[in-house]
Amino acid sequence: MGLPPAGLGALWSLLFLMKILLCSSLCPCLDPALCEPVAETRDFEVFVFHVREKNWLLYDWTQITTVATFAEYEPDLMCFAHSKGVRYVLSGDVSLKDIVDPKIRTAWITEKLELAQSQFMDGFNLDIEQPVLKGSPEYYALTALVQETTEAFHREIPGSQVTFDVPWAPNCVAARCYNYTGIADLCDFLFVMSYDMPPQLFTEWVAGANSPYNETLTGYDQFINLGINPKKLVMGIPWYGYDYECLKLTKDNKCILFKESLLDSAAQQVPYSTIMKQLNSSLSGRLWDDFQKSPFFNYLVSQAAADLKQFCLQNAQHDPLLTGVSSSTNPFRPQKVCSFL
Repeated sequence: MGLPPAGLGALWSLLFLMKILLCSSLCPCLDPALCEPVAETRDFEVFVFHVREKNWLLYDWTQITTVATFAEYEPDLMCFAHSKGVRYVLSGDVSLKDIVDPKIRTAWITEKLELAQSQFMDGFNLDIEQPVLKGSPEYYALTALVQETTEAFHREIPGSQVTFDVPWAPNCVAARCYNYTGIADLCDFLFVMSYDMPPQLFTEWVAGANSPYNETLTGYDQFINLGINPKKLVMGIPWYGYDYECLKLTKDNKCILFKESLLDSAAQQVPYSTIMKQLNSSLSGRLWDDFQKSPFFNYLVSQAAADLKQFCLQNAQHDPLLTGVSSSTNPFRPQKVCSFL
């Protein structure tokens, strides 16, 4: 037996109300208003990548504007960030060969958008660190990906933010010959990864700052010279470092590298927090590399092995971030260097 028209209307109203209540109950925050997207615009961005555990509790939330997560989704972090007026955004990448197909590209964007909506997030950070040849199908597909992702998020999540990670300079670094000016125009801003720069080549390869001061500034000049608005460039500074093998350590603390140390597979990342714990036990205290505008220090790991290490810190103009480490495994010939930032 069917329901009369009036009964059907009442049923649909009830179902609609239940849907609203169900959606409200999915909000993990004590205050449901915190599940609304952050719509505030900022003149200045402090963009943080969250990668693990609960260290977000130690952030200076008076300074941060956006947290992009590479870690597992944390409802508590979302609620807390929103309570501070800070955006909490997804991060991710996709195979550029796959998204040359417009249907696959649309499906990927839809999937990420729905995930962001289900988790009450505020946008997406595109971290596409893949080689691209200028004028290739992937070159145009990447530009289209940025445009379509930005349009979809802005349309479906009011006030949302879509950003794109770029290397420290736009001159085809790591074979990433992207459409930088087009991408900058199509997203909210570029996050410039001012780190992972190669060791220096003099007469030999020498370990040094992973984010050297002069090269960092040169990279921004190159982006601006392309016509990109400086307001669309956000500086990225690392909080980790790399370990490299060292052939010898000179009297002026230059660490000459084995050729094998130049391979990505030979470098081991070390967290900034781990490195800074060594500062108190250093032999030298804080020293200064005037060429790279970076501080560093030496310390002895063990008396038995005479294992000497050198830590280099990042620009004095910024917070002191780690940029280099060197060490030796015997008192006569240095064997290892670790180069950070």
